[in-house]
Amino acid sequence: MFKHILLPTDGSELSQDTARHAVSFASEARATITAFYAKPEYPVTYYGEGVLIDTTSPEKFAELAETQAQEILDYVAGLCREAGVPCNKATATSDVPYEVIIEAATNNGCDLIFMASHGRQGFTSLLLGSETQKVLTHSTIPVLVYRSPN
Repeated sequence: MFKHILLPTDGSELSQDTARHAVSFASEARATITAFYAKPEYPVTYYGEGVLIDTTSPEKFAELAETQAQEILDYVAGLCREAGVPCNKATATSDVPYEVIIEAATNNGCDLIFMASHGRQGFTSLLLGSETQKVLTHSTIPVLVYRSPN
């Protein structure tokens, strides 16, 4: 049924658990995975009279973000390699992750987005929001939400 799965990941333990389940799902479905990481924008912080405090240059920040992205995506690629699942890697830079997740799924021809749910409930979920919830709300591509039993 599904042949190309977008797997957004942030490198967290929950994301890694989700990746293991997504790879298993892809293996059974004989699907390809595109592992995706949304890199953060350069954080500009001003204090007082417009003085920039952060000592990291935008170029250095971008280099560090890219290194982190590749380490996180390499984890998923390794899982895919072990399971014999074809895998692509993709990144985008944005402070609005849900938008670039949907854009990546569309641009890569994915027919499913496989994401984790942090399982927040009640008032906390209202305050914290969720990228998964935003993807569910805005995506026209089906979204499979994996909820960890932990």
